[in-house]
Amino acid sequence: MTQEPTAPGRTPADIPPATRPAAPAARDWWRHAVIYQVYVRSFADSDGDGVGDLRGVRERLPHLVRLGVDALWLTPFYTSPQADGGYDVADYRAVDPLFGDLADAQDLIGAAHELGLRVIVDVVPNHTSDRHPWFRAALAGRPGGPERARYHFRPGRGPDGSLPPNDWQSVFGGPAWTRTTNPDGTPGEWYLHLFAPEQPDLDWDCPEVHQEFDAVLRFWLDLGVDGFRIDVAHGMVKAPGLPDVGHLEQARLIGAQRLPFFDQDGVHAIHRAWRRLLDSYPGERIGVAEAWAPSPERLALYVRPDELHQAFNFQFLRCPWDAARMRQVIDSSLAATASVGAPTTWVLSNHDVVRHATRYAEDSPEQGLRRARAAALLMLALPGSVYVYQGEELGLPEVTDLPDEARQDPAFFRGDGQDGFRDGCRVPIPWSGTEPPYGFGPAGGPSWLPQPDSWAKLSVAAQTGDPDSTLELYRTAIALRRRLPELAEPEIGLPEAGAYPPGVLAVVRPGLVCTLNTLGTEVEVARPGRLLLASAPVVDGEVTVRLPADSCAWWAI
Repeated sequence: MTQEPTAPGRTPADIPPATRPAAPAARDWWRHAVIYQVYVRSFADSDGDGVGDLRGVRERLPHLVRLGVDALWLTPFYTSPQADGGYDVADYRAVDPLFGDLADAQDLIGAAHELGLRVIVDVVPNHTSDRHPWFRAALAGRPGGPERARYHFRPGRGPDGSLPPNDWQSVFGGPAWTRTTNPDGTPGEWYLHLFAPEQPDLDWDCPEVHQEFDAVLRFWLDLGVDGFRIDVAHGMVKAPGLPDVGHLEQARLIGAQRLPFFDQDGVHAIHRAWRRLLDSYPGERIGVAEAWAPSPERLALYVRPDELHQAFNFQFLRCPWDAARMRQVIDSSLAATASVGAPTTWVLSNHDVVRHATRYAEDSPEQGLRRARAAALLMLALPGSVYVYQGEELGLPEVTDLPDEARQDPAFFRGDGQDGFRDGCRVPIPWSGTEPPYGFGPAGGPSWLPQPDSWAKLSVAAQTGDPDSTLELYRTAIALRRRLPELAEPEIGLPEAGAYPPGVLAVVRPGLVCTLNTLGTEVEVARPGRLLLASAPVVDGEVTVRLPADSCAWWAI
């Protein structure tokens, strides 16, 4: 269900300035914040239709307060045909009725601020929905007309124009081009879509695109949001002339090398302009780049002092369960961001990747959970900002057995792009009860993606108060992180050579040593200090300690 888009350029004039809530005050809060990603569709359903919504998020804010996070990031809730989970936006200034209305958004922002939480929202500037008024006008317009200047329209190749303009492939599979049909029924020009055909790419060489998104950002900043997570922040500018890539399976190259449609230098002028806009508002509003770059050094360009505040560290997310590789990623990430004076972000899961409890499970689900708990403690001990994806604090695994008829990931229906199985990490989270939907909605009806029958023991209610639960581990670790303000400092060191055996990663922070045992066996080491917290029971002696397999521990020094 969607509503007709309203005209671009609207402002929140109907909301009196005095009612717009102010953000909590704290300088440089984003440099060491713990930020919780809310996948709105799967977080909490307030009206029983099986789909999460903004009221549901507002009602469950106390869970985030008790967890101890500093902010929440909301995935898109704008008017959308939902061809790609809301990342196909038809109106950037309206809430899709599936998720509520603009008043619900304002109420959520205000309630979060009252609880000391900041709110970051998604903005999708690389593409719009094919239902956006601009694209409808472009299809109705003539080749070379001003309506088409906002997108990438090109004539096809070959004598009859029947071939795509270049060899670019969609991230979701198939060509990145779709041919239009002229009003008289004859084949027309082609338009670019790096994702689904329902997501035509905007042309950022068009000044009108810049003006419109400046207005969109101001709209939400005026409503009180504390920042933006910028979807495909690396993709808004394409190489001049749209040259061929010359390779097939291009989706596999993303993040491994620069492509003519990703990580072009021209994107940085856009981000510098947006930083100036963000800085013009009080309360330290931030920009967060979802940017796939081939190296930490390229990623650091997005967080230079006059650009965005943060960029997701996908190198860390993709790192295998190996102490040496983890150390390499940590060191290179910190060195790259330090060179531009920015904090590093750490993330283990999100709405686009297999949950890390399953990624780490080489031998068994139990092994995956042990490693996921240990990785969480390592992440929370590192300098910089941390992102927690909803449900990871519950130890949720990937749902790998969803029936084909339940899946909604557009890549699932296209052959050769991403794996098409992103639905498995988007299954609604369990809150309480012994059977689906586990308190996700009030009416007890089915959720939009089916939940496993085994999730009763993983619900928030089931884990609350259990000192051995993953939820209480996260709560305790985040609380300790907050009570140890020196962890906000950038200092990090290595223990003396030979102090720990291969397979054990030790990180020295101010007042703290974090030890990670990535081996499948118990390891005995010299006692680093006073035990504060561990992901598994540690045998703590006066001189030595035994670290369990696949575990992490914090030690006060």
